[in-house]
Amino acid sequence: MSNVTTVLLCGVGGQGTVLAADLLARAAMAAGRVVKVSEIHGMAQRGGAVTTVVRFGDEVRSMVTDPGCADVVVSFETTEALRNLPFLKEGGRLLVADEAIKPLPVTTGKASMPQAARERLASLGAALIPATELAREAGTAKAGNVVLLGALSTALGFAPEVWEEVIVRRVPPKTVEANLAAFRAGAAFASGQAKEAAR
Repeated sequence: MSNVTTVLLCGVGGQGTVLAADLLARAAMAAGRVVKVSEIHGMAQRGGAVTTVVRFGDEVRSMVTDPGCADVVVSFETTEALRNLPFLKEGGRLLVADEAIKPLPVTTGKASMPQAARERLASLGAALIPATELAREAGTAKAGNVVLLGALSTALGFAPEVWEEVIVRRVPPKTVEANLAAFRAGAAFASGQAKEAAR
């Protein structure tokens, strides 16, 4: 079972978490892996938490994702990253969109935002990615999810062509160029961060 990779994607409704998980699953299948996906939706339409787990490898027997078993956690914002930290295995990778979205309990006054979320995540070795900003530069602010996939792609070893073919087939035709640019921007950003860390 050591050849199975577990990726947990988390965000809030409307951020494209489910589409990102679908693109990841399709890329893994195109690369010849067996894939299983499980989704846990909160109140997605109203900004509730959305978590999707994608597992792939030569053989995937179980979808159980216990604390400490995700190889990579990809979070679409900082609060969800902190909430899902327990799932990350020791030595795993944490990729986080560098933005905070107030969830419903905060906007209604029933909860408060975590203090110093960015600093806490940075101290834990998270790669903080300006996903919306990079997506905007690529042509659409809505492609932050694809920027994060680009960053994730640098950790998984599937050929860039595999990812790009999946994106071309899956996103609306009018958005293909912007999504490809967003994917490449995320990959370039993550590669740049890795080089900086190695210095």
